[in-house]
Amino acid sequence: MDSPDYSRLPEQVAERVGELRALIEYHDERYHGADSPEIPDVDYDALMIELRGLERDHPQLVTPDSPTQRMYRAGQSTFDEVAHRVPMRSLDNAFNVDELRAWSDRVLRRLTSERKDDAGGAPKVTWVCELKFDGLAVSVRYEAGVLVQAATRGDGRFGEDVTANVRTIDSVPERLGDGAPSVVEVRGEVYLGLSAFTTLNAAQEAVGAKVYVNPRNTAAGSLRQKDAAVTATRDLSFWAYQLGEVVGGLKPTSHLQTLGWLADLGLPVDNHVASFESFDDVVTHIDAVEASRHDLDFEIDGVVVKVDDLATQEILGFTARAPRWAIAYKLPPEERSTLLLDIEVSIGPGGQATPFARLEPVFVGGSTVTAATLHNADQVAIKDVRPGDVVVVRKAGDVIPEVLGPVLSERPENLAPWAFPTTCPACNEPLIRSEGEAATFCGNHACPRQVRGRIEHFVSRGAMDIEGFGEQRVDLFVCEGLLEDVAGVFDLDYGRIISWEGFGDTSVDKLRRAVEASRGRPLGRLLFGLRIPHVGTTVADLLATAFGHLDLLELATIEELEAVEGLGPVIAASVHDWLRQPRNIDLLGRLRSAGVNLEGPTLNSGEELASLLAGMAVVVTGTLVGMSRDEAKAAIVARGGKSPASVSSKTTALVAGEGGGSKRLKAEELGIPILDEVGFGRLLEQGEFLN
Repeated sequence: MDSPDYSRLPEQVAERVGELRALIEYHDERYHGADSPEIPDVDYDALMIELRGLERDHPQLVTPDSPTQRMYRAGQSTFDEVAHRVPMRSLDNAFNVDELRAWSDRVLRRLTSERKDDAGGAPKVTWVCELKFDGLAVSVRYEAGVLVQAATRGDGRFGEDVTANVRTIDSVPERLGDGAPSVVEVRGEVYLGLSAFTTLNAAQEAVGAKVYVNPRNTAAGSLRQKDAAVTATRDLSFWAYQLGEVVGGLKPTSHLQTLGWLADLGLPVDNHVASFESFDDVVTHIDAVEASRHDLDFEIDGVVVKVDDLATQEILGFTARAPRWAIAYKLPPEERSTLLLDIEVSIGPGGQATPFARLEPVFVGGSTVTAATLHNADQVAIKDVRPGDVVVVRKAGDVIPEVLGPVLSERPENLAPWAFPTTCPACNEPLIRSEGEAATFCGNHACPRQVRGRIEHFVSRGAMDIEGFGEQRVDLFVCEGLLEDVAGVFDLDYGRIISWEGFGDTSVDKLRRAVEASRGRPLGRLLFGLRIPHVGTTVADLLATAFGHLDLLELATIEELEAVEGLGPVIAASVHDWLRQPRNIDLLGRLRSAGVNLEGPTLNSGEELASLLAGMAVVVTGTLVGMSRDEAKAAIVARGGKSPASVSSKTTALVAGEGGGSKRLKAEELGIPILDEVGFGRLLEQGEFLN
């Protein structure tokens, strides 16, 4: 929505300024005081930007207690108060490259007015770039090298005493190394790593406890526990990045020296730090950070750019809120708020009914999002999101967009809760939810949405890989009665298809040849394409190799299936049951009649499969269509290869799905072969790839 024109309505300007100040103070308390923010950072920033703009245009409205003129003022706290001997200021933000360059120009202009270099020109500046961690700022005080106190930033002048809690963080040393001054205050960030966050939520789910929304809020809440024993269970971490008060000892002369000195004292310092003489190189570096942000095991929301020389920092000084010698460049937001227009239910190929949100379009995570998952009925109830709510949406990289929850302060009065439907939206048959299960299903195997989904999966690149069989064509063929199941793919009425608008001799012939070529796909591809429950690409290949032919797999007992390495009783029972259902027996008979390949790999033994990729290091990145990234890695390891997390000179090949990002760039730089899913399939089947 466009902002109103206040130019001729001073009373409305004053009213809006008051509204903005109240909103900002409310959200400050939610973020800093309660560790439970309602809105994403980008929406909070928008409020501050609007307030600053109005105060700039109407300076008579600026007051000392405005949020633009001071730090957040903490309310009542259950922790003891700690006075910061050196204020802990926040940073000003830049939201685009133009704002970032404008800041650097201001720095240079200010320095030019203060001093000239020997040649009479503008002073030279070295810029340091650090990651902006998404955690909680703290100050840790050491006296005679021993930790004596730790405090949150609070309002910048006074924080909360969290000493006992910080002592539980393994990466915060109780005693500094040799050379520590008599007093040193270390500023840094307490955060929860992504792997630690995943482990914590898995433990919470296992006992039916609350699942946490994001690492930042969880870290903040964990640090502010009254019982330090609870904090100790949260696996928090710490990065040091700045100094406060220092008494005695040798003092560094630059920020880079400071970081090195902190590391020498035994404090954890992140190694993603770079310095540049040219500001163009700073901008290039920020682009590289944005491309690789999801390769980190902790969340970041920007890059902090600082003037390196500490004497120059003193010349530049501070505003009321922030240093003039540093700025935070905010990366594109991965959380935004938008209007929830409706909640709908989609029916998957296996019949699972999944609720999803229809959203007012919002740009988040690098793309415009109009829909987001809500997972299942329980999640909708727990989050209590309702059509008409303003909701927070998260999209990180290639992850499917997700609705995190409502902004309750924005909820309209008398907004009715959403109820999960009782009938399938595609076929009107009853939806079924078994006792103790989170998922809801449509039990009608002939449901048109299920039929379409099964066929779309069967013809996809990871399965039978039939080019020209996109979603629109599948939908058309099913609607016209041309397809009822996957076996019908090999019995298409091409004469009828060519009579339809949009189909000519060339396109129909291309489709026919693609279908014919797919008859020879490996048995593992066929088994995966059949959507047998619990059978992904890795399990499908294991079955194809273990039994060598579909006929033998059909005759296998549960005991014989369980004997296959990599299969457990659940998968074995699922495969056994699926193969004995009458409709599936009929389906396999029709595929057999269609001449589809039913033979497994020509490898002589399991040992030969296990050595197929011996000596190879294959990195997987991006989103694959036919399998998850974990399944791809498992398939590589099952064949004797390695699947490291990063690209190096020792990497044999990179498998790049959608959104490969920094790993693809690294592979291109090193001249390492990059495989698509077709090339990856050839590698798994034959142990080789085409360069």
